[in-house]
Amino acid sequence: MSIPKNKDEVEQNPRSSYINLPPLDVSVAFPQATPVSTFPPSVSDYYQFSDLITVEDQALRMRVRECMEKEIAPIMTEYWEKAKFPFHAIPKLGSLGVAGGTIKGYGCPGLSITASAIAMAEVARVDASCSTFILVHSSLAMLTIAFCGSEEQKLKYLPSLAQFSTVACWALTEPDYGSDASGLKTTAIKVEGGWILEGKKRWIGNSTFADLLVVFARNTTTNQINGFIVKKDAPGLTVTKIENKIGLRIVQNGDIVMKRVFVPDEDRLPGVNSFQDTNKVLAVSRVMVAWQPIGISMGVYDMCHRYLKERKQFGAPLAAFQINQQKLVHMLGNVQAMVLVGWRLCKLYEKEKMTPGQASLAKAWISLKARETASIGRELLGGNGILADFLVAKALCDLEPIYTYEGTYDINTLITGREITGLASFKPAMLSKRSRM
Repeated sequence: MSIPKNKDEVEQNPRSSYINLPPLDVSVAFPQATPVSTFPPSVSDYYQFSDLITVEDQALRMRVRECMEKEIAPIMTEYWEKAKFPFHAIPKLGSLGVAGGTIKGYGCPGLSITASAIAMAEVARVDASCSTFILVHSSLAMLTIAFCGSEEQKLKYLPSLAQFSTVACWALTEPDYGSDASGLKTTAIKVEGGWILEGKKRWIGNSTFADLLVVFARNTTTNQINGFIVKKDAPGLTVTKIENKIGLRIVQNGDIVMKRVFVPDEDRLPGVNSFQDTNKVLAVSRVMVAWQPIGISMGVYDMCHRYLKERKQFGAPLAAFQINQQKLVHMLGNVQAMVLVGWRLCKLYEKEKMTPGQASLAKAWISLKARETASIGRELLGGNGILADFLVAKALCDLEPIYTYEGTYDINTLITGREITGLASFKPAMLSKRSRM
């Protein structure tokens, strides 16, 4: 069949007129199962985890769940497909009262880390991109200001960030330094009244529209890492969107280029004087990141549970087949184990007993199990398992960047490995030997 070259040819060739037809709505094309725009009921709490959390935390959980299912579920597939951000939804996310998480005062909610983690999971259950948007803004940028900022900086910036009236990003990763972030090359040169920043950052979530950028750079005098608050309209600052991602497509990741960007002294974060000062922020954020794949897996299980009961083949619901039940139970078991590891991690943090190795193990293992859970879910949905309209394909893709960021699976296992053996193995033995010579 010849392909028509223009509109006139289409009109003259009725066989080709289908080219201009819009796609069928998925509920019309496939009426046997409900798409994710109507989010499935939560049915993954098989071991009654709710009994382990306070009444207040349960209320927060339900408030976040209801907002995400009502406001985000109906629109997320469209925005994910277009790789656009739903800016009109930011006030709804702000109304949840979760931005700032564990920060006390300055308009922040002062939640326990358990409550923050539960809220993160509920957001991720519906949409992983929204959870990453909140995580970057709250658990990285806001927390850095709270932990490392001056009193004046906290009073100036945190209240509006807590309301999502302003949005922040956190710029550590560079094109040449990902897992080896401590080697970053962006420089900070002291000048009269402030600092000149020069360098590049990459993969920075929220950066294309953030009002504030928390940027890490190497002090050329001390050779140590310092932190700075950079305004979006600073001369010499350029941010461009990274295109063609297959995961977290709603998140607007950017390339940042700084050419002689001036930052006044009052926007230098006084509590960041070495790379080690970022660890107290990363300790909290790594707990939050561990709860993202927990929430994603909950949503995948909920979707598969409903789908298998609705979809019929060979005269019976898919849920009636033994192999499908076995796969569904496998997924359910994964979710129970992931939740309990995440919950225990929160309790260790609250008791000030959590170690970096424990946080890294939780993030690595939970994200690994989440990938497995989503992969099984993709199998269960058959052909619909590759459509974002039924959540699982989208979740499968969204888990890939989560498996990688905040420490890849491999790097996190090495952090835990160093802790349990006392031996660091981040660099090849030959390179480590040379560095000591």
